[in-house]
Amino acid sequence: MPRKILLCLLASAALVACRQETAPAPAPVQAPPAHAFSSGIDAADFAELVKTLASDEFEGRAPGSHGEELTVAYIRDQMQRIGLQPGNGDSWFQDVPMTETIADPSTVLTLRHGDASRALGFGSDMVIGTRSGQPEVKIDASEMVFVGYGVDAPEQDWNDYAGQDWKGKTVVMFVNDPGFHVDDARLFEGKRMTYYGRWTYKFEEAARKGASAALIVHDTAGASYGWDVVRSSWGGAQYDLPAAGDKEPRLQAQGWLNAEAARQLFADAGLDLGKAYRDASKRGFKPVPLRTTLSLDLKSSITEKKSRNVVGVLPGSKRADEAVLYMAHWDHLGRHEGESHGADGGDDIYNGAVDNATGVAGILEIADAMAHQQPAPERSVVFLAVTLEESGLLGSQYYVNHPTFPLDKIAGVINIDAMSVSGRTRDMTVTGYGSSELEDILKPLAAEQGRSLHAESSVQSGFYFRSDHFNFAKAGVPALYAGGGQDLLEGGIEAGRKAAEAYGRDRYHSPRDEYDPATWKLDGTMEDLELLYGVGRELAGGESWPNWYQGNPFKANRDRMMEGRRTD
Repeated sequence: MPRKILLCLLASAALVACRQETAPAPAPVQAPPAHAFSSGIDAADFAELVKTLASDEFEGRAPGSHGEELTVAYIRDQMQRIGLQPGNGDSWFQDVPMTETIADPSTVLTLRHGDASRALGFGSDMVIGTRSGQPEVKIDASEMVFVGYGVDAPEQDWNDYAGQDWKGKTVVMFVNDPGFHVDDARLFEGKRMTYYGRWTYKFEEAARKGASAALIVHDTAGASYGWDVVRSSWGGAQYDLPAAGDKEPRLQAQGWLNAEAARQLFADAGLDLGKAYRDASKRGFKPVPLRTTLSLDLKSSITEKKSRNVVGVLPGSKRADEAVLYMAHWDHLGRHEGESHGADGGDDIYNGAVDNATGVAGILEIADAMAHQQPAPERSVVFLAVTLEESGLLGSQYYVNHPTFPLDKIAGVINIDAMSVSGRTRDMTVTGYGSSELEDILKPLAAEQGRSLHAESSVQSGFYFRSDHFNFAKAGVPALYAGGGQDLLEGGIEAGRKAAEAYGRDRYHSPRDEYDPATWKLDGTMEDLELLYGVGRELAGGESWPNWYQGNPFKANRDRMMEGRRTD
């Protein structure tokens, strides 16, 4: 009998016994009063929003789950409370079609080298999945080829795929950019990851080349997260936009190898993994056959579902057809039933408090401030809570493909993803610093707080390509992704570095990412929100059309988009 039912029965029996003894009935329990929200940006309001969104009741906010139902309803209710209007016609929601794929965790990869074969286990040695939408994918004796970093970049005079037909083959590649692992600043952008370094690009390019499967060799430095993050992120349900509506080719199977499994694979082929990193960072690298074949029988449960973006709008007082857009993703990893995280690891719910209940709370707090400011914004302000960020930025991709405002009518995008809760700082991190003229608005506002702007410290991690603003950026819309800082007022840069490392090591994509009023310091979080609110306030109250800085790869798209429109 479930424990909850047993407790209810025991409680009922106790009440019956009391009535039989004619004891006075207990006084009714009063529900705690609802939180009284104030207008504007307020730490207590922010904490209440995060606490609710990251509660166990919301079950980790997985798309397509009961947790989604609670989450999107709660966000809608908060938008209504604030005084926003439905942002998708007469609806608060934008349906996002999705395919849920859950790979059978008993799946193995069989690698055959000569007469010897080796089985790689799911989660321990590798993770594997499919975007094909097929419940069974069979690959038999596919030739495995090492393709370096899996990059075809004509402007860099670099092509790891040159000179071969890739149909039916399995490509094996490294994460990040050429030059990263050998610290060669002359290649690509040195330590700063380009889009070629992202795992999403690598799988996309392998599919364009015609490969059947692709495997990325994991290393913590190159990926910027450990194997446990790969295992947890790929170990449950995976979501995608339906394959039928995608014009781009997709691989039959794609996944990751852990470092030890890769080392053995290379050793079987007579190669040294360390030397392979060096060779792959030399111009003129040629693909290397691994003299091994891959066989796979991947069974997956496939379910067509839908998730929802939540869209609210504050109509502009003068130019309502133009917009500023704030966004944050509401989704997280849900719950992984049956997982054990040890005595101090918590339950199986991935609450996602910092990532990204803080971002959703942030845009709601800014919405409250915008709705009550005087004078009212002249441009409309859209507040967009997107789904499926953790599954490849799919909710924002869908919105960019089906915008509620034409993209050439959006003056700028401000994305909030994983706010700092470590306290006040002397600086502010702008991920992708040096990208757009939105930074020209942010800089003097930060100076008023006594803060300076700088790029993210781990430029090698490619964070600019790992959050939802990137879909707007690719389309050409200037997008700002900023927050937190490194130089804490209490403890300086060293304390800030340790706080960031501790979050990445102990809580990111873990059940430990929970709201913690005992350790969270929200004074710095409120200062960040005030700055991001200030950028939108100025943009929504003016007539300027910020662009990307000269030399930015997204500027050409914006220029084409804005052709014929006066740009200040």
